[in-house]
Amino acid sequence: MGLRREARELALQILYALDANPSVGLRETLRNFREDQEVPARVREFAEGLVQGVQEQRAAIDTAIRARSKNWSLSRMPRVDLNVMRLAAYELMFRPDIPKKVTINEAIEIARRYGDKDSPSFVNGILDEIEACDKPEQSSEEQ
Repeated sequence: MGLRREARELALQILYALDANPSVGLRETLRNFREDQEVPARVREFAEGLVQGVQEQRAAIDTAIRARSKNWSLSRMPRVDLNVMRLAAYELMFRPDIPKKVTINEAIEIARRYGDKDSPSFVNGILDEIEACDKPEQSSEEQ
């Protein structure tokens, strides 16, 4: 397994833990994962960057997912699927340095591994629609 796949899977676990126990908070959840799991520094850094990005942009990410999920509210979605989509939507919307096709393929594979039998197609359908839309405007510093 590649370092980035390992990092994405770790990020999914962290986001899932935050969803399961939001009162703990990001800082403490990250600390707990650092203490409980020994992973290479590059994996940890990429995973934590993704998690922090998702948390910072969560409102925009959830709006994008909600707008493309017909007949599904976020609260009804399986937590694994939702957090896989949040990770991938963050990459699609806010990380132009990561190829979109790589992001979507990674999300599908992670959904296949951690979700149920319908997860890969559900995740793929929503992410394809997010990928097809324009990215949010970037500040002049980011361009």
